[in-house]
Amino acid sequence: MSNIPTGKRVNWFDEKSQTPLIDQYARNLTSFLDVLADGKVDGGEIKSQEARVLGLMKEIEPQLDDALHAKVTALLCELTAYDLMQTLYQMQQARPRTVFRG
Repeated sequence: MSNIPTGKRVNWFDEKSQTPLIDQYARNLTSFLDVLADGKVDGGEIKSQEARVLGLMKEIEPQLDDALHAKVTALLCELTAYDLMQTLYQMQQARPRTVFRG
């Protein structure tokens, strides 16, 4: 399902550039690559991804003490906001620059 090494710690950010690496890891997930193989994302694929996320959350959440839980919750929220902003930015950049004057 995942091709991120298990048992081996992977860095979350590049030491030199101080940029997140999570996006690169996500783009190489087998599940992500399988979805993109046909060039479109359907509702079933979204549900499958949701199930993978929920499964990991249910596995990890009980292992966290309250302080670490708060930090991981903040991290997940900030990461989600970051991804949404990147998506919106890319959509804005892809829009035509001309204005229709009919």
